[in-house]
Amino acid sequence: MFDVFKQQYTLIRSTREVLFEFLEQIPVQDLHANVPGFGTGSIIKTHIHVADCYRYWLGSFAAGQKRADFSFATDSEIERADVQQVRDRFELANDAVDRFLDTFSSRLLEPITNEVKWQKEWSTTPLWLLTHTETHEFHHKGQIVSMARHLGYEPPDTDLQI
Repeated sequence: MFDVFKQQYTLIRSTREVLFEFLEQIPVQDLHANVPGFGTGSIIKTHIHVADCYRYWLGSFAAGQKRADFSFATDSEIERADVQQVRDRFELANDAVDRFLDTFSSRLLEPITNEVKWQKEWSTTPLWLLTHTETHEFHHKGQIVSMARHLGYEPPDTDLQI
């Protein structure tokens, strides 16, 4: 079963690469343009948010670290970011996913308990954390390609190409 999750994440990374290649063709000022009603405001900010969620849930929460000790991207980092910096953030996320799968491969249904911002203690399973982060990425990827369309760009099919 473990190999299936690694293979699945490899496919996710390949669809992400299609999105990166598309975003590299868009001027950085448009990647930072605020598009109301989508994601977290801009393409760059939304994409960094996705990477940070992988890092938080799979790298920090699952490892028992406190939320206060986690470093989300700062406004300054986001404002300076280009596609390469988002790629770099996703490399950190990929490392977190790899460590997570190595750690939890044989216990995907065992509860993990840690604090979250909405309550002192919360329990879930490694399988839920992995499912949440992956579906979260695809949710926001849809928003990112919609934002690009609103800005006048025609994105490629980011789901069927591997």
